[in-house]
Amino acid sequence: MTNNWQNQFTQSAELLPHLVDLPNDQVLLSYLTQEDYRKASFLDQRIITPQLRRQLVPWSELSRITLPATATPQYIFHIGHVGSTLLSRLLGEIDTVLALREPQLLRNLCEISQIRDEPESPWSPDLYKQRFSETVRWLSRSFHTDQRVMIKASSFVSEIAPQLLTESSAALILYAPLNRYIPTILAGEASVQETHMMAGARLKRLARHLGKAPAQLWELSLAQRVAMSWMCEIVSLFVSEKTSGSANLLWMDFESFLRDPGERLTTAATHFGHDLTAEKANELVTGPIMSSYSKAPEHDYSSDLRQELLDEANKSHAADIRAAIVWAEKIAAEFPLVAEAMQWIETGK
Repeated sequence: MTNNWQNQFTQSAELLPHLVDLPNDQVLLSYLTQEDYRKASFLDQRIITPQLRRQLVPWSELSRITLPATATPQYIFHIGHVGSTLLSRLLGEIDTVLALREPQLLRNLCEISQIRDEPESPWSPDLYKQRFSETVRWLSRSFHTDQRVMIKASSFVSEIAPQLLTESSAALILYAPLNRYIPTILAGEASVQETHMMAGARLKRLARHLGKAPAQLWELSLAQRVAMSWMCEIVSLFVSEKTSGSANLLWMDFESFLRDPGERLTTAATHFGHDLTAEKANELVTGPIMSSYSKAPEHDYSSDLRQELLDEANKSHAADIRAAIVWAEKIAAEFPLVAEAMQWIETGK
């Protein structure tokens, strides 16, 4: 790192505001090249290595830096495990896109947003509002004037999507129907573990939207926990749709992308205002990005392998999946917001 980091911060995105050190009110700045951004599946603690150049700076000093005007970021929101990393990687190959995948600082901001009016919040509501604006502005920096930042958010960051989506914002919202989502999660050991780990927080988030919890966590089977998680994320994004005013939102079923990846990739690029020819789109969707696991590109993966895993999960968990779908329909009958969100998905919005 350089002693002149303030000037370096104004020049480009090479100094990433990585994460916040709350006890000391500092921000970790990490040095990343364009290629580093391109390779990183996640911009969180997982990219911290002994080789990563980084420096802690007081938030107050970072706040005093005057930045040149930048365009508002574009966003990819999603319900988790529906190809958001894949779409981010593909769209990130467009010269006018700087793709940021799950920046930790935005996740920190979302976590604080959930308690910003509570006594335990580390920031006052006014300070949160100020730092929200600063975070978005810092993450808007690119390497070139013709580049636009496209942030692929963590799924739970959907809770602050209404704040992120201004009138000039564009976002892609990725989802899957419930009957595809449940076997997708049950097919992977890591996704099952994640479901157990996040189930409590998701149930609490869902209860905020609905006014009360639709169930007790200990009553739910694994498949029902997956269904509840789906419900939480779909409702969060549907609320964003209803409250984001004139923001430009495109909902895309990941299954539709897999059926015609070239056309759907072109649709997504056009939605964001980026040029992508049919030839370039076809080159991307037949290239190495599509044949590797997006979260860990060193591992091979394909739509055929994915389908095999889904078929196996559907067969092994058939009764549990049917029961979880019936349970979700009962919840929708009790809570109109859930019913509205599910209808929105079913009509292909």
